[in-house]
Amino acid sequence: MDRTRFTRNAMEPRHGAQAIRRALAVLRILAAGREDGVPLAEVIRATGLTRPTVHRIVHVLIEEGIVERHERTGRYAIGNQVPELALARPRPSRLLIAANPSLQRASTEIGDTLFLTVRTGNDTLCVDRRIGIYPIQVLSIEVGARRPLGVSSAGVAILAAMPAPEARKIVAANEKRFEAYQTDLVTVLGEVTAARRLGYGLREIGLVQGTKSISTWIKTPDGRPAAAITVSAVRTRLGPRREQEVVEILLREARTIEQAIGG
Repeated sequence: MDRTRFTRNAMEPRHGAQAIRRALAVLRILAAGREDGVPLAEVIRATGLTRPTVHRIVHVLIEEGIVERHERTGRYAIGNQVPELALARPRPSRLLIAANPSLQRASTEIGDTLFLTVRTGNDTLCVDRRIGIYPIQVLSIEVGARRPLGVSSAGVAILAAMPAPEARKIVAANEKRFEAYQTDLVTVLGEVTAARRLGYGLREIGLVQGTKSISTWIKTPDGRPAAAITVSAVRTRLGPRREQEVVEILLREARTIEQAIGG
């Protein structure tokens, strides 16, 4: 074997890698729109790609059954073939299995809504939600909801657990998408800095007005932040004293999950 040629080829950029990354960027934006879909103009704005490029990618994905276009609204959404492909891996992830007892325990102790959110690229994805026993529950997002990293307390917590240069790079990449969530780069970076100092993410005003959210990050065995546990409640439920009680429970369960996935 010509080892010199093999080494050189291994170091060269793989042909078509840019096109694949662009298609994945488009898919992530469409996934955030869920069943309602996303207008083409929003996909262009969020990805920073040109209109012809986005148009070409979307129509190839439509031909392959990965994307569909709503006839009535003209919006684009994830197609039916995506959940069919997901059936190839029906078993829950190791994180979901490890988190289940912790979420149940924390939900019982706290009484407010709990969310388990994972990092996927530059986004967060809600993968579990537990409704507590308190009469007023904050159901701010559903399982399957996707958000840019930085627009929720979970995203802020995950960013805070990263090295600062990496977090800044992701925040900069998501800057165009922040407008849709009434925030901006400076605000997000400030929240990340505050979370790093506190040791947890805190949103004094949650995704829903009159609510408050607290998040603690979960790291993989190699030290990478992969997920966050979040409590969302009406503001009156999370005064200073109870805030610390909730933080202690979330930190305890986050460490328990880390030990479970690292074992």
